[in-house]
Order: sequence, then C-alpha cells, then structure tokens
Amino acid sequence: MGYAIIAWDGPDPARRTAVRDRHLAVITRWAQDGRLALGVPLFTPDWKAAGSLMVLEVPDKAGLDAYLAEEPFAAEGVWARWEAHPFRIAPLPYRPLPQPGEPISASRTHTVIVAMDGTDAEAPARRMAVRAQHMARVTPMAADGTLAMGGAILDEAGTMRGSIAVTRHATDEAARAWMAEDPYVTGGVWKDIALHGTRFAPLPYRALPGAA
Repeated sequence: MGYAIIAWDGPDPARRTAVRDRHLAVITRWAQDGRLALGVPLFTPDWKAAGSLMVLEVPDKAGLDAYLAEEPFAAEGVWARWEAHPFRIAPLPYRPLPQPGEPISASRTHTVIVAMDGTDAEAPARRMAVRAQHMARVTPMAADGTLAMGGAILDEAGTMRGSIAVTRHATDEAARAWMAEDPYVTGGVWKDIALHGTRFAPLPYRALPGAA
C-alpha cells in the first residue's frame, strides 16, 4: 500500500517556477529509491499548471509525512491544498514509465482520472460485483500502454472507495469515451469523476507492480 496525493496550486504560478528545480531534485531521489511510483502535473483545459498527482510507495503515514516535509511544493506554498488518500496500485503488465534522457512532450499526452465510488450502503457490493470484469478489461490496456497506471483509493480500513487511472488520452473526450465502456461506469460504481490533462517527466522510476 501507499498514498496518492492530489494537490492544487495557489493563484501565483511564479511560486511553482521558483522551486521547480528543487522539486525535481526531490522527486528524482524518491523515484530512484522506489518511494515515488509516479509523479505528474495536472493541467487546466487551457494548459496551465493546476496541481500535481504524486503516488508514493511507502509503508505507512510516516513515509507520507517524510515526503511532504521534503517536497518544496508543499513546504513553500506552491500547493494551496492537497488530499492524501491511502492507495494501492493494481498489479498489471504496465509498460515502463519514461526514464531520464527521454523527451518531454510539449503538450498533453495523458489524462488523470480520479473517480470516487458512491457513498451509499450498496456501493462496495456494486464494485465487487463487476471488479473481475473491470480488471479483465484493463489488463490488456496496461500491456498496450493505454493504461499507464491505475489503482484503488482506500479508506483507513482498507476498503476500496474510488480509483485513479492515468490513461493515454490527449483529450477529455477520448478519456470519457474510454470510460463509458468500463464496468465501473456501466455498473454504477464510479459516481464522482474528474479528469485532468497531464504529461510525463522522465524520472528514474522503478517498475510498477505487475510490470514485466
């Protein structure tokens, strides 16, 4: 298990620019150590930096606290607010993430999907009823690169209550079309869905769980 941090920048973009190099130094070290599974920026529809998604592979909250203490975006006011959720990456045959030396796209290449389940008493049963179908659908998509990373948002007791997926879709329309056929959508599991454009920065990532 680990944590997913969904963070939102404050109104002054100069703060991000001022500490970006130190941010990259921190996340490079954490990726190299295997403690950062994935870190990507979140963009507005008009391609302005809006925040970040950071997926940590740490055993407990002490690891989360250690990251936030080191992260300049948190310590120096780039992020005006953030949410940290217990998170488990689904073990799937993912393609390797971009490594140092690979180019950075100048435009959007992927979409971050944050989808929360319903909060009614039947929500966990709806998820479990179609979970096998969902996993069967996304497994080949991890292998072909359509799904770069995916997993479950958990509550403190370890119950699944949502999902995060990073998909190879350059527009919200393409991402929504992909989601429309997923059992978590057709089965009424995901109720509150947000989409954010992103791109990858090449970092010394270790292989994701399940990757070859």
